[in-house]
Amino acid sequence: MSSTKLVRRLTAFFPAAALLLAIPSCDEGKDSEIPDSAEPAVENYAAIVAASYEDSLTSAVALQQAVHAFLAAPSQAGLDASKNAWLASREPYLQTEVYRFYDGPIDHPETGPEGMINAWPLDEAYIDYVAGNATAGIVNDPNVVIDAATLMALNEQGGEANIATGFHAIEFLLWGQDMDVAGPGNRPYTDYVVGGAAANADRRGQYLRVVSDLLVQHLTDMRDAWAAGAANYRADFVAAGPEESLRRILTGMIVLSGFETGGERLQAALDSGDQEDEHSCFSDNTHRDMIQDIAGISNVWHGRYGAVSGTGVREVVADRDADLAAALDAKIDESLALANALGVPFDQEIAVSNPAGRARVAALVLALNEQDALLQDVFRLFELEIPQPE
Repeated sequence: MSSTKLVRRLTAFFPAAALLLAIPSCDEGKDSEIPDSAEPAVENYAAIVAASYEDSLTSAVALQQAVHAFLAAPSQAGLDASKNAWLASREPYLQTEVYRFYDGPIDHPETGPEGMINAWPLDEAYIDYVAGNATAGIVNDPNVVIDAATLMALNEQGGEANIATGFHAIEFLLWGQDMDVAGPGNRPYTDYVVGGAAANADRRGQYLRVVSDLLVQHLTDMRDAWAAGAANYRADFVAAGPEESLRRILTGMIVLSGFETGGERLQAALDSGDQEDEHSCFSDNTHRDMIQDIAGISNVWHGRYGAVSGTGVREVVADRDADLAAALDAKIDESLALANALGVPFDQEIAVSNPAGRARVAALVLALNEQDALLQDVFRLFELEIPQPE
């Protein structure tokens, strides 16, 4: 969900959010000096961001190649390979979501591509046929040209659920609607056989090709924005100074913890019990979404990702308040463990007929809210302004 949509919904899921955000930024009289450890933590954060976007781009290219090979000679094996490549591409990308919510390159209000990369929920009928409507969507409308410029222009046109590009558009085009309570969607590969029984197979293939190419394009832009040694956002981010950079880092951590993962992605699905409200509903990959989002927070907290390892936010907090750092250590570990404990598929965890599953989801929501509260304490510790909804 984009930053603009996010701020309109925070208090809907967390009625106390407005009160929390209104709390003064620090206890009266507390020294707000930013520790010296913040400077290397900012540098290490930038290195983590660059490495994780590099991995995201690499996996998106692998997805693009799998899709192109499948479309050249449609087969069940090719469709399965494309699905596996999509699942693999989600792993590094989800860990980058902690770099959102502070108007950085990914979700800058004017130029950020996040809404074209990972926006949801998605109205399937906006793209292609659905149960009960064989002619729905852009694919089946010959008046719509299927190219990059058109699909980007159509993304979210006329409604937030009118998603035309990104991971979830590709997901739907690969899996189709999820009509199976025990498993993911089951789109036949013959939907892409030109000259076969499926209507508009050529347009469907063109759509899948274009959105896969766009994903690579947008992630290339993110990789370049954070590359070392260039006159780019990374250089500006570091030059902003440790206090401002730390504020941005913490903003990504706190909003992803409580408002986005705990609220939009978990609490909303728990409240409705509807599989349409799960994040990756076509592939039944939602459990991995939760795990990797929290893993991204853990990466930033501990200052490590893959081969990158250095000063993390944890050290900065511990230099001022060791007890608070230890409390966040425990809470982030707990959140990650609870995410790993979710049953699969996620749509059965939230079903009203599954009280044990719903309890597991509720426990994760609670842990993320408590994690959010501890991060609020970090903002107050450093007298940093907590982001407020508009």
